Amino acid sequence: MRILMIHVNSFSCTVTSKGRSPVIEEPESKTLSTGEAVVVLAAVEKDDEARPDQVAAAAATTIADHCAQLKVNSVVVCSFAHLFTELARAEIAVYSLGEVVEDLRERGMDVSKTPFGWFNTFEMNAKGHPLSRVARVVTSGG
Repeated sequence: MRILMIHVNSFSCTVTSKGRSPVIEEPESKTLSTGEAVVVLAAVEKDDEARPDQVAAAAATTIADHCAQLKVNSVVVCSFAHLFTELARAEIAVYSLGEVVEDLRERGMDVSKTPFGWFNTFEMNAKGHPLSRVARVVTSGG
């Protein structure tokens, strides 16, 4: 799984139209907004299909550790397949991202997730410190 974590002052996302994915999650709300948070843009990759539970657990640990370093308890998880070519099947991606969300919630974090399979707008006010943008490749080995 590839993740890009962005520390933001604020974030807003509005669902615009269904994407091309064969799997579409129904949005709880058309718009999601938050104040300070870590926005996680995540792509589940083909190699992750062999061990989705372990990859999700490793991703949640990576995200939680980064949030602890920033002293931030709010996270927004966004499926973001646009920059990567070897994507996992949509069903695996939805499952894996759902596991990341549940793991983070079990750690006591406030977690939101954008619905899978939709195009949407983003408004983001990102912070500008050395750890405000961090990319990671997470595997089943951690």
